[in-house]
Amino acid sequence: MDFVPLYLSVKLACVSTCVLILLAAPLAYMLAYSRFAGKSLLEALINMPLALPPTVVGFYLLVVMGPKGTVGRIWESATGSPLLFTFLGITIASIVYSLPFAIQPMKAAFEKIDRRLLESAYVLGLSRFSTFLKVIIPNSIAGIAASAILVFIHSMGAFGVLLMVGGSIPGETKVASIAIYEATEALNYREAGLMSLTLVPISYAFLLLINRLNRSKSHGA
Repeated sequence: MDFVPLYLSVKLACVSTCVLILLAAPLAYMLAYSRFAGKSLLEALINMPLALPPTVVGFYLLVVMGPKGTVGRIWESATGSPLLFTFLGITIASIVYSLPFAIQPMKAAFEKIDRRLLESAYVLGLSRFSTFLKVIIPNSIAGIAASAILVFIHSMGAFGVLLMVGGSIPGETKVASIAIYEATEALNYREAGLMSLTLVPISYAFLLLINRLNRSKSHGA
């Protein structure tokens, strides 16, 4: 069995998870505690990947990141290389596609924090940023961990959006899900079966971890 697609999937999932945890935390905080015009519109926009087929998300990313798209044109003029059909390209696609899975668990965890803790922090003179780091984050570890696990699993299983943006370049964009599809299409069921069998216990272990986090959170409530 070729382990390169599996390695690329794990690498993609790790990079996407790290970036999204850092990106989603302030966004989830803003959505949980701030009031501003257009908040519902922003939240609906962030959650669009949940409602749209992956190929639709992939198509619009293909247009935006292509040589004639705004992002693709700026990137190519700055670096001299295209953004599409690269590992960076599928990483951006994975981040956009998995953003709701990062934000929702964090937002729910932030909203469950007793507001009296926040008020006490403000009375003691902590700024909003310090309160976020010293009060909200420590009291939301289970939600943040659940967010990271969901993003990792979702990134590992992404297919349509990655195929649209990255194609199937061996060693660059051919992740495990695409390798399984191509092996099945070529009637190479042994290769597809082995690759699938490798992914099943990984996903199952992470789902068990999420269940354990949910149980410990409910017992602690």
